[in-house]
Amino acid sequence: MQQAGKALYTEQERQRRDSTVWTLVQGVLAPVQFVVFLVSLGLILRYLSTGHGLEAAQISVIIKTLTLYAIMITGAIWEKVVFGRYLFAPAFFWEDVFSMLVLALHTAYLAAYWGGLLAPGALMMLALAAYVTYIINAGQFLWKLRQARLGAPPRKAANAIASSHAVGASQ
Repeated sequence: MQQAGKALYTEQERQRRDSTVWTLVQGVLAPVQFVVFLVSLGLILRYLSTGHGLEAAQISVIIKTLTLYAIMITGAIWEKVVFGRYLFAPAFFWEDVFSMLVLALHTAYLAAYWGGLLAPGALMMLALAAYVTYIINAGQFLWKLRQARLGAPPRKAANAIASSHAVGASQ
């Protein structure tokens, strides 16, 4: 785990972060996932408030979950390139721990959906629970992005914008 006062990246890690294509991949997937989340959230709330659009809401959660899987897999690869381990590098330990909860809830949604285990309303509530954890996890990663920007040497501060690994874990 990262200790107080310690830079988020060593100079070597920063160089690896800035030179790997996986940083760009994370920088693209994070906002894509967020847009998918917003659309899906709107569809879920529409269904819960009107009773209409269940299928669209359900499919949107599947798409959101697939984007989450994509960002988690590529985020793990990014972490391996930058820190030498696929998950739980000290700099992102707690974000990765919370990401496991995000993944578990999204995966539980898929299991409940495909297994017919929950009524539609309960299924949408499970999706909302997954989305709450996603927002918390995204906040964790945005905080790390801010830390990376603040900890970057002045001449490299502009490069730190793409420095954090994925929002959301939401990675």
